[in-house]
Amino acid sequence: MNYEVLDLGMMEYERAWKLQDEYACEIAEGNRPPTLLLLEHPHVYTFGRRGKQENLLWGESQLKEKGIAIHWVDRGGDVTYHGPGQLVGYPLLPLGAPHPQPFLAERFPVSQGGSGVRIPDADYVGYVRKLEKTLIVALARLGLAAGQRSGLTGVWIQADVHSRCPRCKPEDRKKPAKIAAIGVKVDARGISRHGFALNVNPDMEYWDGIIACGLQDEPIVSLADLFPDPPSMERVKREVSAAFSEVFGIEIK
Repeated sequence: MNYEVLDLGMMEYERAWKLQDEYACEIAEGNRPPTLLLLEHPHVYTFGRRGKQENLLWGESQLKEKGIAIHWVDRGGDVTYHGPGQLVGYPLLPLGAPHPQPFLAERFPVSQGGSGVRIPDADYVGYVRKLEKTLIVALARLGLAAGQRSGLTGVWIQADVHSRCPRCKPEDRKKPAKIAAIGVKVDARGISRHGFALNVNPDMEYWDGIIACGLQDEPIVSLADLFPDPPSMERVKREVSAAFSEVFGIEIK
């Protein structure tokens, strides 16, 4: 199966969200190949279906001062940050056919708090694991060892790698740290939405305004924290695209 990679550059969150809807409809109707959108967003906090208002730590004045937009969206998970210097990927893939009996859709939820989904949980979990593997493979090619953590979604570095972070608090360097977040949805026609966010070289101060993913005291890092000369965004995009093709077994059109 072939797919298309579109580099959208910097794009407002709401515009990208609407674009996902448009492209997903075209994919479901057979008018567009499976598509991976790669982009960056201006500063924004997004809350998933399990998002909790109390995980937003900054008040209205701070949000305005920092130029942060807020969106409550239809992906799984809690709150996360997107901003310049972070690579966001939205894979729009046909993961399963619509269920012939829509009233049974609730029996097959694929996102926490989601609804109207028509593929089994096992397929959803496997899809999320493949997204994690994609980023792990890409990071390995960039010279960084990363992996998964049992019971958690995302990509992490171990404490021995985290200890290289000069910006991080000494007590945090003894813990694993999250370098990529994942939050997805599969729509009623079996097309995936939302995706992953990999921290390349963002302003890490913006994570101070939230309890990321609802995980208290879980350190967040970026590639720039771990390399004296971090890879460029363009190189990261190339490695992620190549790893995505390899892990999902699909070729770039």
